[in-house]
Amino acid sequence: MNPFKKIIPLCLLAITSATSCSSDDKQADGIVEGLPSAATLIFPENNKECNEGIIVSDTETDVLFEWEAAENTSSYILTLTNLNDGTSREIKTVANEFLIRILRGTPYSWVVKSKAISGTATADSETWKFYNAGLPEESYPPFPAEVISPQMGASVDEGTVLLQWEATDIDNDIASYTILLDTISAPTTEVGKPTVNSLNVTVSPGQIYYWKVITTDESGNESHSQTFQFRVN
Repeated sequence: MNPFKKIIPLCLLAITSATSCSSDDKQADGIVEGLPSAATLIFPENNKECNEGIIVSDTETDVLFEWEAAENTSSYILTLTNLNDGTSREIKTVANEFLIRILRGTPYSWVVKSKAISGTATADSETWKFYNAGLPEESYPPFPAEVISPQMGASVDEGTVLLQWEATDIDNDIASYTILLDTISAPTTEVGKPTVNSLNVTVSPGQIYYWKVITTDESGNESHSQTFQFRVN
């Protein structure tokens, strides 16, 4: 009998086993080659007043947006949203910073999307909010409230529904909320003025309801949320 007939298969088995273990180890470690990582935002800081930048006029400043470079990334898309009017801008760049001219005395949110070096995969950073400093003043209006529940376009059962929202303020002096709820797309009916960020309301079956939150601080400054909606079964 040729002794090499038994040795060769054993060697092949060892090589196959080693390759299999290497592949399994990568999967176990959560390594997925080629996918971009989410960028880590740096500046402007979250829920802060941005008072750094080049003052262009009484109404505008140039602000440098910065984030950490993401792995496996060829380029980025920075989306900047004016929280007062809901308008957004998209800026495409290969750098991890970009100088943008923005309005003074205005709240914004921003998020950065990382695009893969090859393929179409993307990853989103966290979404941060900031208030771009205006002319010197003692207090700032709150950020527009954001919905918690019911989520936009959700379906709920008739009867009592708990409206919940989230609001923040640089000065940390939110005093109250005014809740408008209607079956028309531009709600005008006031249904409550709580000092906490939730309110129980009664709804009827088969209706679509629209609601918004007006946030007021102790100085009388106000901010208006976008209009949210939900359907009743």
